[in-house]
Amino acid sequence: MDYITLNNGVTMPMLGFGTFLMNGNECEHSVSAALRNGYRMIDTAEAYGNEAAIGNTIARSGISRSDLFLVTKVDFHSYDHARASVEQSLSDLRTDYLDLVLLHWPFGNYYAAWKELEQLYARGLIRAIGVSNFEPDRLVDLIHFHEIAPVVNQIETHLLCQRRSERRWMEKYRMRHMAYAPLGQGRRKEMFSCPEVMALARRYGKTPAQILLRFLIQQGVAVIPKSVHERRIAENADVFDFSLSEEEQDALQRLDARAPMIGNPEQPEMVETAMTW
Repeated sequence: MDYITLNNGVTMPMLGFGTFLMNGNECEHSVSAALRNGYRMIDTAEAYGNEAAIGNTIARSGISRSDLFLVTKVDFHSYDHARASVEQSLSDLRTDYLDLVLLHWPFGNYYAAWKELEQLYARGLIRAIGVSNFEPDRLVDLIHFHEIAPVVNQIETHLLCQRRSERRWMEKYRMRHMAYAPLGQGRRKEMFSCPEVMALARRYGKTPAQILLRFLIQQGVAVIPKSVHERRIAENADVFDFSLSEEEQDALQRLDARAPMIGNPEQPEMVETAMTW
């Protein structure tokens, strides 16, 4: 496993396990499989409704809390009472601290929520705070009007939506880039059949998914792939024993379509839909 250092000195794994749309037994079985296969960063959110299932799984795993990196997100509907949201996450995840807490979307009163996260960080209940789905203008605004800068922006990122312009702003403010849906969340299957990706998979004896994850990791992007199948969970973690050449990286970068499908808060239609969640 490779690690990166956040702007507050906390170290974070480059690979985590995503749990979006997982609940109940499926969630517990999948997280258990991830832990068996070496994942130590687990990503969840208040809005996912699965924090209690994850907490139960971790408690049964026998893995020391200090060896885990737990990430959750405050739902934008909870921004006016972010402290209560975090306290509920602590209870559901059965832990006395969280490694990383993010604001889930740049909607609603995120100023109030960020100030609450700053206070919880100062108290030691959270080791690091960040955001998700924030575009560069919202990031700069948040940074300039608050005491603590986000350590991470978790944003939809994959082969066809590489976020290179957004990453330049993250780097300017020493913020780490975390990719959700790094395999397209099942909506961009053409990535797996792309000739360039398939050729690299044959060359390195890897799956297309492993090539896609390695491509992001080599650029310093943390990834949180999701699967409910243990074989794929294991495959997605097996990406640290090879490296793509600079020329191979360049070839994949040229495939960037620069079009997010899931997380695009700049689209009014998407924002309208989000208000009904």
